[in-house]
Amino acid sequence: MNFVASRIKESIDVKKLILEDEKLQMKINQAASKIIEAFVQGKKVLFCGNGGSAADAQHLAAELMGKLYLDREPLLAISLTTNTSSLTAIANDISYDEVFYRQLKALGNKGDILLSLSTSGKSKSIIKAMQYAEESGIYNIALSGREGGDMKEHAALLINVPSNITARIQESQILIGHIICEIVEKELFIKNSIY
Repeated sequence: MNFVASRIKESIDVKKLILEDEKLQMKINQAASKIIEAFVQGKKVLFCGNGGSAADAQHLAAELMGKLYLDREPLLAISLTTNTSSLTAIANDISYDEVFYRQLKALGNKGDILLSLSTSGKSKSIIKAMQYAEESGIYNIALSGREGGDMKEHAALLINVPSNITARIQESQILIGHIICEIVEKELFIKNSIY
């Protein structure tokens, strides 16, 4: 098997593990249900992540704020990874560990949802935000790799991709994120939804 084919197979193998894991699929449905509940109550979803996970955080926020498949009203979703002035000021003047925590403290309210993405589950900047969410009545959904890292201590709902390879985890996290967004969109905007 050539190199390209081997990497494609690795990605497929991780997705097959998710396909065979009914408990993990139930968690994906549960995440969508919690997000739907928050939107129905007039709350919002805030996303955070570092590096590639920062890109995925803003990607998923855009799917909710904009649209995935349906022409519909926007949903209140904010990525805490996109305001470069806030991010760099907080990192430079205070600490990088507080870049998401301080934004969440300013923007988050009880009943909101924090959806954090990390492959290792060990990012201090994410853990600090999750701790604040936990103390403030903000529901913690965490997407991580197999072990969950420190995120598993603070997540109300942990969706851990069955892999320890960063790229494979990220590929599956965006699949899971798209599924969650599609369920949310259909449930909120299509009557008699199949979900």
